[in-house]
Amino acid sequence: MADRIYNVLFLCTGNSARSILAESILRKDGAGHFRAFSAGSDPKGRVNPFALKVLDSFDYPTDGFRSKSWEEFARPDAPVMDFVFTVCDNAAGETCPVWPGQPMTAHWGIEDPAAVEGSDVQKEAAFVTAFRYLKARIGVFAALPLMSLDKIALGTKLREIGQSEGATSPRPSAA
Repeated sequence: MADRIYNVLFLCTGNSARSILAESILRKDGAGHFRAFSAGSDPKGRVNPFALKVLDSFDYPTDGFRSKSWEEFARPDAPVMDFVFTVCDNAAGETCPVWPGQPMTAHWGIEDPAAVEGSDVQKEAAFVTAFRYLKARIGVFAALPLMSLDKIALGTKLREIGQSEGATSPRPSAA
């Protein structure tokens, strides 16, 4: 019997940086076990070039990304999500659409690398830091024995992942 493939949606306000990084990381590191998606509550309309540069530098996929609204994933014809993770504090505090299938949710907030001002080197360094925090969290998530954890234990584990190194102020998930 083949393992189940889980759908995971990463949310951020602009869907141009953190959620894009997370989608790419899970697309590669969770291949065969997860399908990764990303979206935003107020999409910027373009992917931040530093996100793509950092992903490419670590040999992660950069193809097919676009900044899109989370409404695309609330439609009846959208893939049913198993997990929805907010990666920015703004998205965690917003009223999310009703997700078909009642996915497990958690807040995995990290600082916004796109908000860093300064030289290109400083901006790229902020994206590298965000990439590393997200990669660590996604690695822990992807290693969870999803089939053997009950819903309460899984929810606890997902929230714990969100409080790992690099976490922004703790908030309950509103996703």
